[in-house]
Formats: sequence, C-alpha cells, structure tokens
Amino acid sequence: MANILKHDVIGKLLDCGLLPVFYNDDIETSKKIVKACADGGAKVVEFTNRGDFAYLVFTELAKWCKKELPSVTIGVGTIMEPETAGLYINCGAKLIVAPTFNPEVAKICNRRKVPYVPGCLTPTEISNAEESGVDVVKVFPGSSVGPHFIKSVLGPMASSKLMPSGGVEPSKENIAGWIKAGAACLNMGSNLIGKELVEKGDFEGITKLVAQCVSWIREARGTPVFTGIEHVGLYPKKGKDGAEIAKWYSEIFGFDIKEGNTSIFTPTKGPRIEVMKAPEGGQVCHLAIYVNDFERACTMLKEKRVELEEPILKPGTKAAFLKKSDPAGNRVHIVHRY
Repeated sequence: MANILKHDVIGKLLDCGLLPVFYNDDIETSKKIVKACADGGAKVVEFTNRGDFAYLVFTELAKWCKKELPSVTIGVGTIMEPETAGLYINCGAKLIVAPTFNPEVAKICNRRKVPYVPGCLTPTEISNAEESGVDVVKVFPGSSVGPHFIKSVLGPMASSKLMPSGGVEPSKENIAGWIKAGAACLNMGSNLIGKELVEKGDFEGITKLVAQCVSWIREARGTPVFTGIEHVGLYPKKGKDGAEIAKWYSEIFGFDIKEGNTSIFTPTKGPRIEVMKAPEGGQVCHLAIYVNDFERACTMLKEKRVELEEPILKPGTKAAFLKKSDPAGNRVHIVHRY
C-alpha cells in the first residue's frame, strides 16, 4: 500500500532526472543493485516484472528497501493489466511503469494513489494518458523517434512531462541531447546496469556510472552545484555544554532535536543548526554548503584554487572542509546527502 504521497514520488523522479531499471531473479543481487543506484544518487528505482515468480523477488526487495533504504522509492515496470498492477501495489510498489497505456491500470493506480508512467508514442496517446491522471509519460521506444520527437511534442504540449526509454545511452552527449530537447527525466536499463558489471559483482562500477549520469543530467539542465546553506554549526564556550544551546533553540522555537555522537541537530529537517557537544579550539561557528554533486563540486573548487581537506565519507553523506576559513574566520565545508 502507498504510504507516501503520489506527487512526492513524481517530485523525486523529476528532481533526480534518472530512473534506473533492472531485473534480476536473485534477491541478494537485486538488493546490491538498488543500493548501488541509490549510492549514485538515484532516488527512484524500477524493478522489471519479468521472469517466473518476479513478484516474490520484488516483495522481499520492497520489504528490505523500506527498512534499509527508506529514502529510496521502489517501483515496478512492464505492467500491462490492472490485476498485475494491483498485485505489485499490494507487494509494496510505489510506482507503476509500462510500455503501453491501459486506462484500467490508470484507474487502479489513481484509486491507490500510486503514480502510473505508461509508454506512449504519439501526441494522441500522450494526451489520453494525461487525461487519465498520468503526470509523467514514458516515450517508448525512445530510440525509434529520438530527441527531436520530445522537442516537437513539447511545442504544442508544453506542460507534458516526457521520459524517453529504450536506447538512452549513458554518455554526456546522448544525455545532453535528450535533456536539452526537453525530456523531464530518463529511463535507463541495460545500458546503465550492464550484465557484465552485475556478473562481475562490480556494484561500485554501477554506482559510479549512475552518479556520472545524474551529474550529466544536472549539467545539461544548468542546475547550480552549490545550492545554499545546509546547516550552521555552533560551538559551546569552554566549560559549557552544547546540549544547553540545542535545548534553548528547541524550547524557544519548538524545534525537534536529533542527538548524534558529537553534535545535536535542531530542527531535524530543512536548513538546520548543528550544535557541537564540546568546544573546538576556540571555534565559534562553521557553515555547511549543500552540493548536489560532490565530485563535481570538489573539481570546481580545485579549479578556483580552493584547497580541500581529506573528504569525510559516511553512509549517505559526503563532506569536505575547506583548508582555509572564510574572511570572518569561520570554517566552511561542503556536504552532499544521498
């Protein structure tokens, strides 16, 4: 059953711009593939309904993902009829994808508040799907029409959100061609999650390729790498307890609190205040700048001759402090959360 809003899923898909798709009949391998995609920055992943007992593999994958990767949305593809859509929704699918448009599938998805992304190949099919509540339309097979089709359709149908699928390649030139033509996101399968990489167990290779594709999508969109303040870090004075500072912000402004090993965050969502538990060499404040592409951000800073300390890599977080403080003496670091 859906436990997140339909449009939250669509928002995650459009924000990232990449929907990886795969099928594997081994649950442990499937878990590693999903984690590799998530580590690369993909927040929505499509498992294909192929092979005997595919729904059993998907069920275990959805349960595992809900527990271990709660920020990742798992959907299912190749759904042709409403009965199969209902089965997978009951098994935890938060997104239904198909190579064709079926009004009855649209009905059950709308009733269950689950996004439906059907395949269409003409303006009439796209329009009919949108009239049935579809927010994103899969252009399939994309290789048969190319980026010029996307650009042509968006001329009279500017509000359509189109996702090419089939023939989309993990190269800067190909991705830029689709995105600059107006594609809202890209659906990539075997070209992204290659059979050879899976067989070799090179899941790090999948992560790197996914991350590179996400980076190329953002670059083609012209998305800024440095997006704003992620948090402000405060340090207590010598002999003081950082918990007192966090408690003050919580009591005065009603912020919730999350305590870690060395610091306390308040509030726990949105731009935050990080209160360090102990003083640090007379430090008063540090600033964390959020970046949506850690590797590209590091490269851009180095091109500006800004030196960075050794990156801090933790599950779900990449960060690096600048070696020099800002003109006011505050330490600054960049952070990316995935």
